Amino acid sequence: MNRTELGNLEQYLHKSLGSDIELIRVTEIGSLKDQGIKDFGYGKALEILYRQKGETKHAVLSIMRGDRYGHQFYWDRAAILMFEYEAGPKMHKHVKPLGLGYINLDGHLIPVKEPKEFFILNEKADGEPYFLDLERIKHGGLCPEDIKQAADFARWLASLHRTKLDAPDLYLRRIRELIGRSECIWGLVDSYPHPYQYYGPIHFQELEKKLIDWRWKLQQYTHRLSSIHGDFHPWNVLLYNGDFTVLDRSRGEWGEPADDIAAMSCNYILYGLYQNSSLSGDFERLYFEFWEKYLEQTKDYEILEVIAPFYAFRILVVVNPEWYPNHPPKVRKTLFRFLDNVISSDKYDYQNINMYFR
Repeated sequence: MNRTELGNLEQYLHKSLGSDIELIRVTEIGSLKDQGIKDFGYGKALEILYRQKGETKHAVLSIMRGDRYGHQFYWDRAAILMFEYEAGPKMHKHVKPLGLGYINLDGHLIPVKEPKEFFILNEKADGEPYFLDLERIKHGGLCPEDIKQAADFARWLASLHRTKLDAPDLYLRRIRELIGRSECIWGLVDSYPHPYQYYGPIHFQELEKKLIDWRWKLQQYTHRLSSIHGDFHPWNVLLYNGDFTVLDRSRGEWGEPADDIAAMSCNYILYGLYQNSSLSGDFERLYFEFWEKYLEQTKDYEILEVIAPFYAFRILVVVNPEWYPNHPPKVRKTLFRFLDNVISSDKYDYQNINMYFR
């Protein structure tokens, strides 16, 4: 370590362990050649020798490295270290954590003391959530601005999705998370009451088996990794004076564009089924405007080959009785039928959507 790094480390020790700390020596430990038959390591560590109140003490400062095992981003690694800080001292014979912190852009070590919960502070955006427009349309009909709004969403997504990243491992991770993450498909399945009157255990088991097939199919599409929003639905869009602002980009920067398209378009389907047993009228117009403007802008017809599991995820959200307790039975049954038919098709035919409700 150079003098500046040593100074930063000593400042951290003072803030975390007390101003009477005297730093004596820092050495690197735990190189891969010292790990025997284990030839893969997650990070590096520094042994710190310091003196406090006349007593010489040892500590180890560890930093995780990024890898393809779900640790690509610093917030992934932060979650692991936070867990170790919280859970380690609760176990008999486990080493005692002395501090938790992060390294800022200037190389300073910043302590995080006794964390219990984290928060984020955002600016407040003007506007009303887009779902209120869908409610208005459901009860009162479409106006020309509604068509323009769907087209604006499609153009914005097309522009967002043009930014690509060559990182196959990250694409595979997003597909793995889509299917297996607690807030995605597997977690949603577990959140349903079992048995569920509209979709029994056998149906869920068959769905899961088909999704495994989709997971392996999508391994051939890693070239599609793009900048995405990741949760682009009517409750995360605020409309104001002919423009819009988006909220809650909480699932990461990179993913499959079909995620965003399914998230918004499945809500046109949901609202349309409140009016009819198939998609027609106002919400059919919004659905087609959104899809066709997007394809016109992107020429990405390959999206039709990959969107099925993303529709499965979003349908499992909007039909979930915990989050949407007031759907009429016919709406739930039709959405589950759509889910089964889409997931069973090799390629989604957006132009003939009503065949998926049969």
